[in-house]
Amino acid sequence: MVFLSITNFVRCRGPDEFWRKRRIFRLAAHYIGRRRNCYSIAVRNVHRALVYATKARKLKKEDMKDLWTTRITAACEQHNITYFTLKEGLDRANIMLDRKSLSDLASWEPRTFESLAAVAKQKMVADQFIDTVDKNNPTGVNLNLRDVMLDVWLKENKK
Repeated sequence: MVFLSITNFVRCRGPDEFWRKRRIFRLAAHYIGRRRNCYSIAVRNVHRALVYATKARKLKKEDMKDLWTTRITAACEQHNITYFTLKEGLDRANIMLDRKSLSDLASWEPRTFESLAAVAKQKMVADQFIDTVDKNNPTGVNLNLRDVMLDVWLKENKK
């Protein structure tokens, strides 16, 4: 860029300012009114939005953990077992499944989850472990591993 006078040179701050503002305006493109067009207002709103986005990434992870735990607890109550007993029984049986996997099984494959719950309960009975963490007895159907596996075997042989 060629400047014919020194006053024009002083007024121009160079390409750095253009690209700095351009980045802010690009992030504020979906805002309405002066929040999108006026730089001093746009920069405040963009910085606030970036702070919220940073916090939200951590909160999303916590929300998903809570959702998975709630789904597993609900499925455990259907099978008359507590969440602690399920996790402890699966750990003792060397079945390493995380919350997400157990939640997906509880939601989309209830028969598989029922078998896992029966395995966990059977392992806890075999180890003579008493669940003292949760004194409330869940309301649901009592599980027996032999019955769960026998039902599947009978259904396969009838076909």
